[in-house]
Amino acid sequence: MMGLRQKTLMTYIGSKFLLSILSTFILCSLLIFLIDFVELLRQAGKYGSVSAFLLVWMTLLRLPAYTEFLLAFAVLVGSISALMAFSRNSELSVMRAGGMSVWQFLMPGIIVAFILGTIATTLYNPLAASARDHAERLFAEAFGRDANLLRSKSGDSWLRQDGLDGESVINAVQAANRGLTLTGVTVFTYDLDGKFSKRIDAARADLHHGYWKLTDAWVAGSEREPEKYATYMVSTYLTPERVQDALGTVISISFWDLPGLIEVAEKAKISASRLRIQYELLLSRPLLCVAMVLLAATVSLKSFRSGGIQTMVILGMIGGLGFFLLSEVSRQIGAAGLVPPWAAVWLPIALVIMISLTVLLHQEDG
Repeated sequence: MMGLRQKTLMTYIGSKFLLSILSTFILCSLLIFLIDFVELLRQAGKYGSVSAFLLVWMTLLRLPAYTEFLLAFAVLVGSISALMAFSRNSELSVMRAGGMSVWQFLMPGIIVAFILGTIATTLYNPLAASARDHAERLFAEAFGRDANLLRSKSGDSWLRQDGLDGESVINAVQAANRGLTLTGVTVFTYDLDGKFSKRIDAARADLHHGYWKLTDAWVAGSEREPEKYATYMVSTYLTPERVQDALGTVISISFWDLPGLIEVAEKAKISASRLRIQYELLLSRPLLCVAMVLLAATVSLKSFRSGGIQTMVILGMIGGLGFFLLSEVSRQIGAAGLVPPWAAVWLPIALVIMISLTVLLHQEDG
């Protein structure tokens, strides 16, 4: 009977955490949806008439890519809200009086956060990448241009493609002319059996129907000396009207595609720091969500009767923003190659977990 009661209590606590986190996430997503919809309305008024239904559909398709990074923030705010609700209703006091420690009533929230982080990495991220790709194609068709399909906001751009001669992976320093012209190009080609064929370094690449035209290209293979070509062709099924968005920033690449791109980059002996950073960020997302629950607990377990709860919550939010800033700085340092990618991503999370555990131990045991 006691085991059943404890299981029921754990389920109740976990459901409160889940409801609070999802409510925060949905509220933030709704705000982003409205902002993005207004932006699309502005684009429609500027470049041509588009139906309201299509604008809504494009906004919905773009939404997952914009909101997947909100999860950690939603876990932090949702956990603070859930724990404050427990404290305000004196439920925490009752659980403590029943012999429950802070670790016992935090465990359901930790489990919920870990599961949400896992789902966000393995399911939501690939969904966001696919939906964003479809949304950008609809955008190009609706407004008659390939706007922003190949923008490169940070670091090199990547594109995996297929052609008559086999698959190839393109790395470019910069994309211009709506993604139809690339500069600083490196191409890794594979034969029809999927085996690495050759590496091509070119000053420029222009997309035509059925092929990329490379200018000032050096071609090297495993069994051939490098040769210089004024122009060189690489086959592709891409067309100027439907260029894939995979050549954008690394955030547009699915979690499941990242290991393959990392392997290609490392075999070609070029920097894969940004790809590895993104991969580590996605891998660490479940633990990041757990860290947000622990951080929320450090500022939310104080009784309302003792006062000062508002100050604690504000400090918690400031601490969360400080952590996100530290993580971004660490990520940029890792992308620059100054520290290993795993250290740039995992060390800030480990730091906030250790600090939170220290504070909780002090609050619990004095």
